[in-house]
Amino acid sequence: MKTDRLNAQRSTDEALGVFLRQARLRLDPVALGFSGGRRRTPGLRREEVAQRARISVSWYICLEQGRGGKPSSDALERVSEALLLTDLEREHLFLLGLGRPPEPRYQPGPEITARLQRVLNLLDPHPAFVRSATWDMIAWNTAATELMGDFSQLAPEQRNILRLMFLDSSTKVLYPDWEISARFIVSAFRMDAARAGAATAVGPLVTELCAKSSEFNVIWHDEAICTFSHSAKVFHHPSKGLQTYEASTFAVDGRPDLVLVVYHSIGKN
Repeated sequence: MKTDRLNAQRSTDEALGVFLRQARLRLDPVALGFSGGRRRTPGLRREEVAQRARISVSWYICLEQGRGGKPSSDALERVSEALLLTDLEREHLFLLGLGRPPEPRYQPGPEITARLQRVLNLLDPHPAFVRSATWDMIAWNTAATELMGDFSQLAPEQRNILRLMFLDSSTKVLYPDWEISARFIVSAFRMDAARAGAATAVGPLVTELCAKSSEFNVIWHDEAICTFSHSAKVFHHPSKGLQTYEASTFAVDGRPDLVLVVYHSIGKN
C-alpha cells in the first residue's frame, strides 16, 4: 500500500514537471524582457522562470524534474504568474502540485454573454437574474423587473442588492419580512464575497453602507450567520399581492463570481 502511494505521488510529481516544462517552452523570452541570443531550446530558461517567480533556481529545477517536494500555495501562485498561465492552467497546476484547486481570484466586471441572457429570457415567467460576488445585478429577465423593479433604469453602480435593500425604502414593501430578509442577505453576501475572493473588493461598499444605514451597520458588525430554514421567500408583488417563491441558485459556467438565481412561484401567501 505504501509503495502504491509513493508510486502515485512520483507519477504526479513527474506530471507536474512535464506541465511546467511545456508552459516554459512556449513563452517568448524577448517579449518578457530577456535576450533572444542563441538558445538550444525555445522558450524561457529555468533560471529565467525562477527569476520571474522570485524563487530559488535550484528549487525550480527540482520541481521541473519531479523531485521538488510539495510546494507552497504562494510559490505556485508566483510560478503561475511567471509562466503566464490561464485560469484553467492555474487550476491544473494547483491540482498537480497540491491536490486541490487554488483559492478563488476575484475578477471584477463580469460580462454576460448573449447565450446566458437567452437562458434568462427563456425562464420567464419565473423571475431570474444573475448577480456577482459583490451582489451587483448583472443581468435579469422581464419577470424579475416586474417583481423587483426595472434595473435598467438605474445607473450601473446603483444596481446592487445590498444598496437597494438598505438605501431604498421601497424594499420594505417588497419584503414583508424585511429584517429577516436583510439579515439573510448580509450573511449570504459576506460568505459569497469571501468564497469568490472578493472580500477586499467589497470594502468600499461596506464602508458606504455602514455610514448611510444604521440598520446595515448593526447587522454587519453582528457577524452572525443567518440562514432560512427553507428556501421559500415571501414578496409583495406589485400587481399580484403577497406571493411565495422557492429560490434556487446555480453556478454560472463554473465561475465563483457569478450566481444565477431563479424564483418559482408556489402561490399566494
